[in-house]
Formats: sequence, C-alpha cells, structure tokens
Amino acid sequence: MSRPALAVAAPPRVHEQLRLGVEGPVRVLHRGAHAIYVEVGEHCVGVVSATAVAVPCAMRLATPDLAGLRGDAAHVYDGVLHLDGVALRIGRLLDVRVPSLVEQSSVVEQSSVVEQSSVVEQLSVVELVETIGAGPGLTPEADDVLCGWLAWHRAAGVVTPHLDAAVLASRHRTTVLSATLLECAVLGEVVPQFAAYVTAIGSSHESARARDLSRIGATSGAALLRGARLARAHLVSDRRHAA
Repeated sequence: MSRPALAVAAPPRVHEQLRLGVEGPVRVLHRGAHAIYVEVGEHCVGVVSATAVAVPCAMRLATPDLAGLRGDAAHVYDGVLHLDGVALRIGRLLDVRVPSLVEQSSVVEQSSVVEQSSVVEQLSVVELVETIGAGPGLTPEADDVLCGWLAWHRAAGVVTPHLDAAVLASRHRTTVLSATLLECAVLGEVVPQFAAYVTAIGSSHESARARDLSRIGATSGAALLRGARLARAHLVSDRRHAA
C-alpha cells in the first residue's frame, strides 16, 4: 500500500528543476537524520526537516524529522520527487533571495557599483576560484567562504560576471551539493541565517545574527560569515579609494 503524499515548501528554481528535469530514477547523494540530498540533472536537490539547515536548493518539510523517509530510493515522475515511494508535492514557494543592501550607503555606495565591479573581479577571481573544492565534507570550507563572498556582492548590487563564469566553470572540482550552492550564491540565493544577517547590518541585532549564522554546521556558517565580511571590507575599501 502506497503512503500518502507529503506537502513541502520549495524555492522556485527547485520547482522548475523538477518540472523540467528528465523523469526516472535519480541518485541519492547523502542520507542523514534530518536531510536527504539527491541529484537531479547536474544539480543537488535537498529534502530537509524543519530542524535542518534550510539550504536554498532544498524542499522543506514542516516536521522536525524526515517523517519516516530514509532515502533508499528516489525517482522523479511528472515533475514530482518521490522518496521511498512517497510523493513530495510542493504546495508553497519560498523566497530565498538575499536582501538588498543597495540603499545602505554606509555599506556600499550605489553610485560606485560599476567601477567597484571590475576592481573586485581583478583581485578575487584567481585566488577565490582556485580554492573551489578545497577541504573535506559535503560543502568544503573554501566553497562556503566563496558563497559568502558572492552572496554579499549580490546583496550589495555589485555585478561580478567574470567571477561568476569562472565559478560555474569550476563546479566539477567540488561536490554536487557544494557546486549547487555556489550556483545559488551566484544568483543571490542564501540560507535564512545569511538573509537575517544582511537584514541586521548596521542595527543593534547585527552581532546576534552573525552568531546565528556562524553556528550553522561544523564550519559552514563560520565560513559563510567570513566570506561576507571579507567582501564587505573589500567593497568599503574600494569605495574609499574611489572617493
């Protein structure tokens, strides 16, 4: 007897990847107590409980656990992911975009975005892209730093097309999950704790939100925060030199 479908929430791009993806069995990349990751096309799609890190490439359950899902088998049929024979139906779309910092002149001057872009890329492309895939785990620490760097630039409204292209061309050097999260960062898609940190910049809550972000995983949150702070300092320095 088949189990009833489970309702999940998901980012729009995950919904589109499933809807447009090839139907049939998909590879299970990782099975944990609170998260299962599968490979759909060249992307990682997660299924996470309400207590797991809500990565921007994941469908989210409302339950504190995985509701009995083990991830023994995964299939995509008619745009719906099925885990262990259970259909995961997307009932709500999630906004995972990083908040904008463009209006906050104390962080980055909107008027100097174009000139900052070329300077940042010249200084960062080689040193940052060369680190992709460095470190152990599903998301190597160097990749998380780069995700923080990229996401901060999207929040600041600073375009980095050459860096973006180099990152996407290097995705084969890291894990499927980390490559997907790098793509998310290029597009300005982030975990809720990163979004909350950006929203709190310049307020009395900034330190608390930074601590929340740094507590994600063993090293991931701290690396994301480090990447964001490096990007912030870099952009502020460029703004001062351009003044």
